[in-house]
Amino acid sequence: MEPDLFTAAAEERQEKDPTSSPLAVRMRPRTLDEVVGQRHLLKPGSPLRRLVGEGAGGPAGVSSVILWGPPGIGKTTLAYVVSKATNKRFVELSAITAGVKEVRAVIEGARRAAGGFGKETVLFLDEIHRFSKAQQDSLLPAVENRWVTLIAATTENPYFSVISPLLSRSLLLTLEPLTDDDLRGLMSRALTEERGLGGALTLAGDAASHLLRIAGGDARRALTALEAAAGAALDKGEEEISLATVEETVDRAAVSYDRDGDQHYDVASALIKSIRGSDVDAALHYLARMIEAGEDPRFIARRLMISASEDIGLADPTALPTAVAAAQAVALIGFPEAALTLSHATIALALAPKSNTATTAIGAALADVRAGLAGPVPAHLRDGHYQGAAKLGHATGYVYPHDVPGAIAAQQYAPDAIHGKRYYEPTRYGAEARYADVVEKVRERLRPS
Repeated sequence: MEPDLFTAAAEERQEKDPTSSPLAVRMRPRTLDEVVGQRHLLKPGSPLRRLVGEGAGGPAGVSSVILWGPPGIGKTTLAYVVSKATNKRFVELSAITAGVKEVRAVIEGARRAAGGFGKETVLFLDEIHRFSKAQQDSLLPAVENRWVTLIAATTENPYFSVISPLLSRSLLLTLEPLTDDDLRGLMSRALTEERGLGGALTLAGDAASHLLRIAGGDARRALTALEAAAGAALDKGEEEISLATVEETVDRAAVSYDRDGDQHYDVASALIKSIRGSDVDAALHYLARMIEAGEDPRFIARRLMISASEDIGLADPTALPTAVAAAQAVALIGFPEAALTLSHATIALALAPKSNTATTAIGAALADVRAGLAGPVPAHLRDGHYQGAAKLGHATGYVYPHDVPGAIAAQQYAPDAIHGKRYYEPTRYGAEARYADVVEKVRERLRPS
């Protein structure tokens, strides 16, 4: 919302007593040049530079932007810098607490400011993915007519969570994950700058490395953990933050995983691709991330069942029964014990010989059917159990396989349009080698003499 007397008083108190605010707040950049990472978004002439008045102006107006990226990499920070550096009216809303009423109030205020004072308005809307379609629709006239310049932030894929008309009226800016070097530089500044820890402490190298692992690319998490460790070190009268102190104050890294967003699908995809690639350790890593994040074990089990047919198939005929058994087991027992069953199935599938012939075979067959290569069923294979079928020639001449040696009857089974086509091309991996031998012998026997 727009600043009021209480906000101004709070900011004044923070300036007089910086330690009243968390370290992550105190270390927020004051200019775009202080922003950590995101160099690709901060080049001269970029939309963000123009938002703070660094552009040449002219007939090309400033575009609304949507900032997309995981938590802790600078979306809110960029908006904060714009609010401090711009000479425009700046209003902030959160989609968690705001609704259409609040949006309309901001738009009306923007129109009054533009008409009465010639003042442009920048609206920062945090977590726009939490807005419904109707709520996002309420922004369209203001964005289209440039009554406001929108800066919207989202952690979810905008192509799924933001309506198309709003996307088409805005520039989508993707924020890149912060590197270890980015976070190391940020922690170094936090240790030495007066608004940070003011040089009261140093940070051991192994402690810094552990903080980077804990942070997982999240600047807020890095500074929060550093502040906690610094407090513990000062309480103990230490001048250096040691690894032991960090381990005492920070339990473990939070899992970077969103059950309702695109990370959900990315990690699931990585699990299946690791199984496909026979990397059992990577597969267990992604499985652990899903388990630790509280993923539905039935979802994981369903993915394993698909993998068993898609990537293993007849190379190990036990793979699918193993996956099905795992799915049945997790439905009965749930977490935490289901983790053992999912681990069992994941290891078995990752180490099984691989074949995608079941996948390619049905894919080729479906492609032919969709292309119109179907044709009538051969007459001798048609249903002959109804009166008059014989007069039509249905089932006439059909050879019952169990009546011939080897139970393989040499007759045409496929329609004329695809007669002689081969869809199943077995590999020589694992148990499928036996099927490769069998299919060649069977195909030879099926050819009419």
